[in-house]
Amino acid sequence: MTWVVLLMAAVLALVNIVVWQTLETEVSERVDRALDQEMAEFEEFAAAGVDPRTGESFTDLDSLFRVHLSRQHPDRHEIIFGHVDRAPGATVPTGRVRQGQEPLFDASADADTLEAVLTSPHGRGSVQTPEGGLRWAKLRVAPPDGADVPGGWFVVGYFVDADRADIHRFLRVLLLVSAVGLVLAGSAAWWVSGRILAPVRLVRQAAAQITEEDLTRRIDVTGNDDVAALAEQFNAMLDRLEEAFSTQRRFVDDASHELRTPITIVRGHLELMGDDPEERREVVRLVTDELDRMARIVEDLLLLAKAQRPDFLHCAKVSLAELTSDIDAKVRALGHRDWRLDEVGEGVVHLDPQRVTQAAVQLASNAVRHTGPGDTVVLGSALTERDGVRTAELWVRDSGPGVAPGDRERIFERFARGETARGDRPGAGLGLAIVRAIAEAHNGEVRLRSAPGAGAEFTLILPADEGST
Repeated sequence: MTWVVLLMAAVLALVNIVVWQTLETEVSERVDRALDQEMAEFEEFAAAGVDPRTGESFTDLDSLFRVHLSRQHPDRHEIIFGHVDRAPGATVPTGRVRQGQEPLFDASADADTLEAVLTSPHGRGSVQTPEGGLRWAKLRVAPPDGADVPGGWFVVGYFVDADRADIHRFLRVLLLVSAVGLVLAGSAAWWVSGRILAPVRLVRQAAAQITEEDLTRRIDVTGNDDVAALAEQFNAMLDRLEEAFSTQRRFVDDASHELRTPITIVRGHLELMGDDPEERREVVRLVTDELDRMARIVEDLLLLAKAQRPDFLHCAKVSLAELTSDIDAKVRALGHRDWRLDEVGEGVVHLDPQRVTQAAVQLASNAVRHTGPGDTVVLGSALTERDGVRTAELWVRDSGPGVAPGDRERIFERFARGETARGDRPGAGLGLAIVRAIAEAHNGEVRLRSAPGAGAEFTLILPADEGST
């Protein structure tokens, strides 16, 4: 706002200076034209005029000056007079011959002013008088032809201070208007700058109020200018920060919650361990097993935390048929089940083959956990297209007990365990959460079809084209 006011003040000062110089030039030119006009009229009269008393040419300058001046009507700011040179023994009148109207100041009667004008080597000039500056022009007038009379001067003067007073009054009004305009413009600039910078001030205040514990503060965005865009980007940054902090807190909470049990088990066995070698071997086995489980939990939690990062996926173009065959070869080693390969999709898809394999293997491992030896587990894939959008589908179907209707959403949450898992120890409850994280990282989803006692089918539905993930 200060720079705007300073710029406006400089512009207004420049305008006032230009107006002043323009008016001064106009007054000067108008005075010069008036002087030139009077000089031209006198020269014309002197060249062709006749003495009205005789009807003949003038024989002396006094008569010439008097007749000419009697026909002039100078305004209040002008003075016109003639001066015949004083000569001893002159037979004609000498001295000044002034206009009839009373001027502002009779320069012809003031000895100092008259001497300054008549003795000046220039034909034009200016002199100071009690009524201000007097711009004058003079013309040397020779005696009439053949006449033995003195010569003289014809003088025209103009009091310029009167016109300059009008200029000064106008400039005072202009300065007053400029000052008022500057104050109003400064006030408007203050108000406008406050309105413009209000979102920036909100950003600053929001940034000052944000802490690690409270990232919910947001800025109300109004308008569509650059400042509004800045506020939107700031809100988006806060969204990303809040999500990052939430992910970090979930990781810490999940890790502390899930690791508490194996740590308690390990500590309890170590505290109760006796000196018997067989007992020691059993305790070491149990402790090692718990440590392995802790390591798996930590790896799964780190994987879920990495799923929020932009470099989680490394997508490439792969053959869906080859990817399905590779997954089928890997899952058969998970357990003694009746493994079957269902439909195989044909075509090239754009996805991260390692993450998709990880998700499919996790689904197969989940199927093994909920089935027994000899039960059927089916793997398949397909490439579909709807409304010009290609989608890759990869499913794992088992003949286990299925999923209860109340568990269908809960089992995809962290540390959520189903009630139908077989084996000595249930899983950590992170497998399906990992599968969903991988699918969502591809901008896809996981669908479940199941009925109690009729098995379950988990399907990965992923965009197949580049730019969709």
